[in-house]
Amino acid sequence: MLEKLDLTKTLEKEAYKEKMQKLMPRLGKLQRECKDLGIPIMIAFEGYDAAGKGVQISELIKALDPRGFEVHAVKTETKEERMHPFLWRFWTKMPSKGRIAIYDSSWYRKVLIDRFDKRTKKSELAKAYESICAFEEQLTADGMVLIKIFLTIDKKEQKKRFKKLLESKETAWRVGPDDKKRNEQFEKYQAINEEMLLRTDTEYAPWNIVEAVDKRFATAKIYAVVERILAEKVRDVRAQREEAKETVARKDKEPEVPEKDSSDKRMCESILLRADLDLSYTKEEYKERLGKLQKKIEKLHGELYRRRIPVVLGFEGWDAGGKGGAIKRLTEKMDPRGYVVHPTASPNDIERQHHYLWRFWMDMPKAGHVTIFDRTWYGRVMVERIEGFCTRQEWQRAYKEINNMERDLADAGAIVLKFWMQIDKDEQERRFKARQENPEKQWKITDEDWRNREKWDQYEEAVNEMLIRTSTPYAPWIVVEGNDKYYARIKVLETVVNAIEERLKD
Repeated sequence: MLEKLDLTKTLEKEAYKEKMQKLMPRLGKLQRECKDLGIPIMIAFEGYDAAGKGVQISELIKALDPRGFEVHAVKTETKEERMHPFLWRFWTKMPSKGRIAIYDSSWYRKVLIDRFDKRTKKSELAKAYESICAFEEQLTADGMVLIKIFLTIDKKEQKKRFKKLLESKETAWRVGPDDKKRNEQFEKYQAINEEMLLRTDTEYAPWNIVEAVDKRFATAKIYAVVERILAEKVRDVRAQREEAKETVARKDKEPEVPEKDSSDKRMCESILLRADLDLSYTKEEYKERLGKLQKKIEKLHGELYRRRIPVVLGFEGWDAGGKGGAIKRLTEKMDPRGYVVHPTASPNDIERQHHYLWRFWMDMPKAGHVTIFDRTWYGRVMVERIEGFCTRQEWQRAYKEINNMERDLADAGAIVLKFWMQIDKDEQERRFKARQENPEKQWKITDEDWRNREKWDQYEEAVNEMLIRTSTPYAPWIVVEGNDKYYARIKVLETVVNAIEERLKD
């Protein structure tokens, strides 16, 4: 594919000036419009060594307001980055709504340079491609503009540029042994790049190949590509917002008709009703089991650190379901330097400017550490779904997005467990009243907790669907029978201990 491109394309100086005089103001205007409309933009530059990624990024940003973009140079992973899933460092460099992030090399390094240098094993390739495509699909589905640009030159041109760089002390450092090796084995590296282009050229994130032998031609083409894509996005967003306004106006005039639930009724099978809420322990049984399990978790926590195994634990459940008590007993004997508990509240202003999974990726543990989420990313398919904080399309696609995120964590070596703390409605009412009557616990009960009880059936249906769609071998759901707090706490501890012991056998 790449070898068939016409790399002789050029653009004369006068023609170039004429084109850029039109393109640069347009791009600056589009940046302002995207900011006003809250459109986030990611521009990824890939291509051969010495193809001019740095030069073309410098040319591109001349038309942009520097207050609205950031450039990320992607090199070999740092020690910190190696202790996370490979996409973590790109989630943490994600632009907020209305801003632009430009990447000098990107997440494709995993399947290009790292593959060529054998840092990415053959056995890891399929999963890496799957993760990349899922990453791009969920970002673009959420409104991200993703522009992928591949700069191509041939072997002869690359060698000529290397020679020129090496002739000057000021630029010789830019050509290393690895660059020379890729030039010597240009055909092999070209095949790797062609495979990457074919496997990741998608409808939602297509590649834009730029013939980069002539720098003026490349610059003008990049400007034209970026200008076209942003202009299309601005038009689409404006049209969608006008359509939304018309829909709201029409609904205001028409009598309200209950929306028909199109979700698969097979998902309504109640996993929750299967839970035996009569399970319990006596106080003596509880104390005996708790002591033994906490000693085990204390020892295993140290082994996790030594073996560099990350652990992600998510807790969901009914209000007053016992999440806090279970987390407290789980962590009581753990080294506080090796774990963190994140209580998840409604997203703040900054978090709302990003993809809903962004704030959770920011808090994922590095290798050897434990992160516990008191409420999780599953809010998307529960409270946000029921309270109308996201659209039907958004919460329906979230099941796949969440499964993909948890798969990435598991593929990076993490133990991922998710607990649903199950109690019945009567037990919840009893606990609510007990909190109200206890001055030290009144802060735990709010008017919102009582209001949520009125939607118990809706939540139960959403939870059952969530459990069915997102319980996987690599990130299972554990329903914890929680009417008896002693039983619930022991089941959580036993589950975590068993999962860690099983992993340590590997």
